[in-house]
Amino acid sequence: MSGPLEGIRVVELGGIGPVPYGSMLLADAGAEVLRIARPDAPRGTGTVGSDLLLRSRTSIGVDLKSPGGVELVLELVARADALVEGFRPGVAERMGLGPEPCMARNPRLVYGRMTGWGQEGPWSGAAGHDINYIAIAGALWPIGREGDRPVPPLNLVGDFGGGGMMLAFGVAAALVEAARSGQGQVVDAAMLDGAASLTTMLHSHRALGAWRDERGVNILDTGAPFYEVYETADGGYFAVGAIEPQFYAALVRGLGLDPAELPPQMDRSQWRATKERFAAIFKSKTRDEWSSVFEGTDACATPVLSPAEAPSHPHVSARKTFAALDGLTQPAPAPRFARTPGAASVGSYATGDAADDVLESWGLDRAALARLRSEGALV
Repeated sequence: MSGPLEGIRVVELGGIGPVPYGSMLLADAGAEVLRIARPDAPRGTGTVGSDLLLRSRTSIGVDLKSPGGVELVLELVARADALVEGFRPGVAERMGLGPEPCMARNPRLVYGRMTGWGQEGPWSGAAGHDINYIAIAGALWPIGREGDRPVPPLNLVGDFGGGGMMLAFGVAAALVEAARSGQGQVVDAAMLDGAASLTTMLHSHRALGAWRDERGVNILDTGAPFYEVYETADGGYFAVGAIEPQFYAALVRGLGLDPAELPPQMDRSQWRATKERFAAIFKSKTRDEWSSVFEGTDACATPVLSPAEAPSHPHVSARKTFAALDGLTQPAPAPRFARTPGAASVGSYATGDAADDVLESWGLDRAALARLRSEGALV
């Protein structure tokens, strides 16, 4: 591995969604992440297949219901810089792997915790998913069109933006502090908190009186004709984000309109009529034809690409924003570091001798590992 986190060791207690994503970010940035998977995870040394969130690290199967499995993790924790887990509050403690026993083994440990509702509060033990956390955070309400219900933005805002990314940021920040103080700490990353943090600018606009709580009537929520998605003649779509006056002027020129015939850009009373006019014009050409019209301009008008199309776009391709690993196209590591670039690698499951090699590199005794395997604690 390479990257700014090279030399950092992280134990990941296997979960789904935000924890694997946060661990992937740490691993892509150079950390050596060892994922502790359930014993029934796919057996045999090999790649993790199409689960791209498991890239850049090795997974080993450990039975955390057995004393030997718990002791194995504690031995790894003693040699690690960080641990990340995504259980409901209290579960890690009942397993014997909560912050207290882990930090007793390693006072410098950064203990990253990923939950939906957080470690405390009346809902901390309740079940939930991305859609529930962003709903309570106030992040779901504004997303949608006028007169319609809120639209879930996939699970990008809660699981990944407000969850896994915040977990990785929190762990990295705590690692910097631990290097100064010599002391670890618990990082309480909650998707509720992270999703709320992502709405900071929205709250700023509300405080300034520049945002109404109705959906689809504001500048950034499809209320404005200059920040909208329009259908093209071939059933494709074009995204317009011409907020600044000079960009709006470029958009109007590209649409073949005379600015003198249009109402002022910020006249909200005319937004609906202007949007209808823009929509009719966009329907007159195909997506590729509009791409040719706006290529090289500052109109902030771009084709809407599917996930399958995005990697082959000329700019995306030139930046190598996507990469192929093990024959699978996937997003490349981000962000980019000029002096210590990160790199993604194919994730793997390790059993038998391969798992022993990995654990031995962490300083564990091979004879003890054989005993744990005979007991069923280690796959």
